Amino acid sequence: MFVFALAVVFKLCTIQFVQGDAYRALAEERTIEDFEIEPNRGNVYSADGSLLATSIPKYDIRIDAIQPKAIVFEKYIGALADSLSVFRGKSTSYYKNIIIKARNNKNRYFLLARNISYSDYIRLRNFPLLNLGAIKGGLIVEQTTRREHPMGEIAARSIGYERFDEDGNATRAGIDGAFGEKYLQGQKGKRLKQKIGNGQWKPIKDYNQVEPKDGYDVYTTIDVNIQDIAHHSLLGQLEEYEADHGCVVVMDVKTGEIKAISNLGRNKKGKYYERLNYAVGESHEPGSTFKVMTMMAALEDKVIDTSTIIDTKNGIKYFYGRTISDSHRGGYGKISAARALEVSSNIGLATIADDHYSKQPEKFLKHLRAWNLDKTLGVSIVGEGIPDIPKPGASNWSRNALPSMAYGYNLTMTPLQTLAFYNAIANDGELIKPRFIKSVKSFDKDIEVFDKEVLVDEICSDNTLAKIRDILKNIVIRGTGERMYSKTFSMAGKTGTARTDYANFEEWKKDRKYISSFAGYFPADNPKYSCIVVIHKPSSKKGIYGADVAGPVFKRIAQKIYTDTPIIDEVEALEFNSSIVNADFEGYYKKAQNYKKLMPSVVGMPAMDAIALLENLEVNVKVKLNGSGTVKKQSIDKHQKLQPNQTIFLDAS
Repeated sequence: MFVFALAVVFKLCTIQFVQGDAYRALAEERTIEDFEIEPNRGNVYSADGSLLATSIPKYDIRIDAIQPKAIVFEKYIGALADSLSVFRGKSTSYYKNIIIKARNNKNRYFLLARNISYSDYIRLRNFPLLNLGAIKGGLIVEQTTRREHPMGEIAARSIGYERFDEDGNATRAGIDGAFGEKYLQGQKGKRLKQKIGNGQWKPIKDYNQVEPKDGYDVYTTIDVNIQDIAHHSLLGQLEEYEADHGCVVVMDVKTGEIKAISNLGRNKKGKYYERLNYAVGESHEPGSTFKVMTMMAALEDKVIDTSTIIDTKNGIKYFYGRTISDSHRGGYGKISAARALEVSSNIGLATIADDHYSKQPEKFLKHLRAWNLDKTLGVSIVGEGIPDIPKPGASNWSRNALPSMAYGYNLTMTPLQTLAFYNAIANDGELIKPRFIKSVKSFDKDIEVFDKEVLVDEICSDNTLAKIRDILKNIVIRGTGERMYSKTFSMAGKTGTARTDYANFEEWKKDRKYISSFAGYFPADNPKYSCIVVIHKPSSKKGIYGADVAGPVFKRIAQKIYTDTPIIDEVEALEFNSSIVNADFEGYYKKAQNYKKLMPSVVGMPAMDAIALLENLEVNVKVKLNGSGTVKKQSIDKHQKLQPNQTIFLDAS
């Protein structure tokens, strides 16, 4: 027994003094680990500094109930329960009992508050007992961040996000996704935590070993005023025509800065939201908006002039056994090449292409390649659609390929790629890359500044450009876009109406689907903005043509920008009498004068006007808006007397 006792003592001494360091290191390795702390992601701002996306820190507050000494716990538990009662609303006895129970159960990770704001976090950590810190008071603080978009669903897809699945695979959409890794993400910090059982870990200290470094801020080219105009103009038209989805992009002609981009798709309940970035990612047959490219190539090669007579027959013409027809019943007969584009004659443009390029298609295709129409634009947003321009020898090439391409079929492009070309027409022939980002900053310090990037110096001669611009102006005055004409401001552009989902033509005839579009710029003579509107699958019972479906969105955007946004000094048409604008102002002014302390009727008013009216009453009230657009419902009836600090709820759509 004595020898056995000596052996035990010897073994204990060996473990304690000889192997002690190794065992202690092993124990620490298994129970203490460094955990990464996510930094605050950088903010995304509009061109004028309005916040588009930001990371909001959120905090979970816990307590290690057995960490405080008994005398300290007994001294402060009552005061802590009182503070929690005031903070959360339940009784003091409730909080005192659950914390004592947690101590009796040796709970080292007891939750006191979850997902609270920074101000509430500061308040809680100053409560009795918790203000003693992690060692004396048992305080445990865990921080997370949540990405929020102050503008709601407006441009949400283009502003974007970065998300990770269970396997760590990232999905990066929009500006937030494109610039996340390089600029917005920041650098992770470290915090030491100890394993306390049941798979739970608690911080050893209430401060970080390595502080996280927040990401840089990204300043976009988005103009929130133009973005709001574009979003609501598109939304209203999609709802009216019960379309499947649509997009609109507004671009600064000289700089290529994207001032607004809206992409709206319909869900199963018929509501529209930012489903996908159609403008950047969706390639489709452009239809008649491509006729401008065909005309420009022919003018540049001097195989025609604008006065060249084209025989469009009686509206039907056969090309290699295939029928091409015009939408105008009976056809246009013999018309000039310029007029063929003005009235959007499929036969006219197909004839030009077939007569002059059928034996040498490469001559025509060479122009498309020179204009970069066969390449992506290389924009910063991930997922740009790849254009498809067929060429001889390809599976989608035949004798009919060229006539079809002449009026926008048998090739695919994205709306943004089409817009870039029209912007070049407005920009005196200079093709520039669309740009979503102005700069990256750390506070007020520029980290990187993004300048204009020229893709093609001149897409054509000045003579050709002048002729094309005259035709685009006349399309709105006397062509397919004449319904859009306005005496108060000038626009130029091209309508487009293309069949879609017509692979099975017999099925298509039973349920006809179209893509309606309009691409152009304004003002016509001294362009400031270019714009494209594309609406997919409008109800054929309500309308399908680009001038009817997409055109009004373009016109509404141009009109609102003219009246709401300073453009350039040379524009003298800012002061004009519009019966619609005057009526809106008179109605607003009358309400503002008549209703000082009584609730006015704001149903039917634009939501922003209604909020401005209510917040400027003599009675100080709070206004909460649900939705956007036009006010459909108000929580307080008309003529009701308002009370100070009363909350008014408005529903808009």
